[in-house]
Amino acid sequence: MNEQPGPVVELCAVLARIKGVEAVAIGGSRAAGTADAESDWDLGVYYRGNIDLAPLASYGEVHLPGSWGRIMNGGAWLSLGGIKVDVLLRDLDVALYWTAEARQGVYEVDALLGYLAGAPTYALMAELALNRTVHGHLPVVGEYPEKLSQTGLRRWLLDAEFSLAHGQMRAERGDITGTVGQSAKAVIEMAHARACARHLWVINEKKLVEQTGLQDMHARFTDIPTTPSQLLTWLDGLRTALKRAWS
Repeated sequence: MNEQPGPVVELCAVLARIKGVEAVAIGGSRAAGTADAESDWDLGVYYRGNIDLAPLASYGEVHLPGSWGRIMNGGAWLSLGGIKVDVLLRDLDVALYWTAEARQGVYEVDALLGYLAGAPTYALMAELALNRTVHGHLPVVGEYPEKLSQTGLRRWLLDAEFSLAHGQMRAERGDITGTVGQSAKAVIEMAHARACARHLWVINEKKLVEQTGLQDMHARFTDIPTTPSQLLTWLDGLRTALKRAWS
């Protein structure tokens, strides 16, 4: 499943020859060994300083460094003969900075399109830990930092409780969308807390709920009530279920 198709091998070689590129790595589900038939190929391109993106642009539209934010940075979504390939630009110095911070239990969370709870900066360390280098060299990250486990556990639990509290305020006003949104955010934040407690590397929110044993929460979002009193009862049930899952 993880054997690189010819077009992916070719693209990796092209990316490795770009001036400024330090390493090219296979990431995502392919590196983690959780890929299925529908999984795309994530290619991490680690660079320093300026980078000449002309070779990449010959394959399709390129999003320049910084255009996707400081965590996702930039890259390209490509289709190579029907093979889906995501090229993810990573400034190596930025990745190493947040890796050093994570070792001290320090991180920030960025609002990022496509994310419910946001993207923690320690995701860059997680990528370095999980990625499989195919060209060049990347530093060895080592084990999951204990300080990050402790800090992340406390902080994500507080975030989840904050989201549930705001969900309750929305429910009292009959705001169905707001209640569900804050509640779903709380589930993801609880999943992050469990991941930190278990020393599980997290690179994004995909399958995070399942990986942390909270898959039963999905069923609670299939039948949403519509009145304030019903919403409050529903939210209480979700809160109780989350506490039970934690214990």
